[in-house]
Order: sequence, then structure tokens, then C-alpha cells
Amino acid sequence: MIIGDTKPLEEILEMIEGRERVLVLGCRGCVTVCNVGGEKEVGILATTLRIARKKAGRPGAVEERTLERQCDPEYIEELADVAGDYDAIVSIACGVGPQFLSERYPDVRVFPGINTTFIGGALEHGVWAERCQSCGNCLVHHFGGLCPIARCSKSLMNGPCGGSASGKCEISPDVDCVWHLIVEKMAKMGRAEELEKVWPTKNWLTSRDGGPRVRIREDLKQ
Repeated sequence: MIIGDTKPLEEILEMIEGRERVLVLGCRGCVTVCNVGGEKEVGILATTLRIARKKAGRPGAVEERTLERQCDPEYIEELADVAGDYDAIVSIACGVGPQFLSERYPDVRVFPGINTTFIGGALEHGVWAERCQSCGNCLVHHFGGLCPIARCSKSLMNGPCGGSASGKCEISPDVDCVWHLIVEKMAKMGRAEELEKVWPTKNWLTSRDGGPRVRIREDLKQ
């Protein structure tokens, strides 16, 4: 899922300074799962903004709404009759949300209420870890199901660097060296010899380095 972090209240207040009618807009997608952008968080942020603005002597109006998703035009379209009523929309979806809103409603100022951080999964309740870099060419099956691109600090494809020690990455003793994990797992699977393969320099054209990506499924187009 896409993981995000709530922006500091002071930053959001600065964004909407001088804007009388504000809509806090949530998303029931990934950001709901990681507890930063769902309906509950919309209510919390909207209430907090109301209190802060009232305390500063600039109350205005702060309204709430949550869409099914902010990354699909059909749901963004639900705001067509009301978007123009607001001086600002604070989107607490991932970074796609404020962009889709800005493109659909160019006359309305849209502000991001969260910082999108990474694609990951839950290690336990309230703890998420990065697991994918969206490089566009998944090869985890060659590395025991572990990704050296996303989980190695240097995205090394041919074994660990010289900085790892005792199974930990040199950047922090709290970060596992994924190559240590890969070697151990491949050995247990009886596949250690497969790690002798030398991988060429990665072709990053399938990742963001090749420019903004578009995926077209002709079978799904209407």
C-alpha cells in the first residue's frame, strides 16, 4: 500500500491562511489503511483546524468529505457541483489526489495534507516498512522473494557492499542488510549457487527515471 505521514498542523494552517471556506477531503484507499487520510482522520484534521483558526481569531468554515478514491476520475467528479464553493481543498490522499483534483478543478486551490513516503506493508499494527520502489521490472524471485532495489540502501544487485556488519546496514544498526537476508534464505532453500549470476547494470527506464509512466490496458478502455 501507499504509506503517508500527516503534514504538521502549522504547515497546513499556513497553506490555508486567508481562505474562508475550506474542504478537508479524505480518501478511503491506502491512506485509510495507514490511518492518515480516511474519514476518521478527516474529522480529526477538520476539527483541529477549526479550533486553531478560531483561537487565532480567523474562524472561517472548515467542512469535511471523504471520497471512495481520489485517484479515479469517476469519484473526483462527485465534487463537480460543490468544488467551486471552496476557497481551498486540503487533500489528505496520497500525492495523486491533489494532482487529480487540481487538474479537474483548475480554479480551486488544492493543498496536500499529507506527505507520501513509500510503498510498503504492515510489520505489525501501526508499523509499516518500505518493500517496493516501483522500478517496473520485478526480479524478487531471483533473490529469495526479497527486493535488493527497495531494501538495500544502495540498491545493489550483486551482493552486499563493504559497509554491512553483523547482518545490519551501515546506515543504521536498526536496518537489516537485505543481502544478508537474501544469502541466508537462498542457502536454506538450496539455491545459493544462483547468487553467482552477475546482474548487469539495471535498466532504470522502466522506473521513474525514464520519465512519468503511463499504463494502458486496451481491454479495459471504454
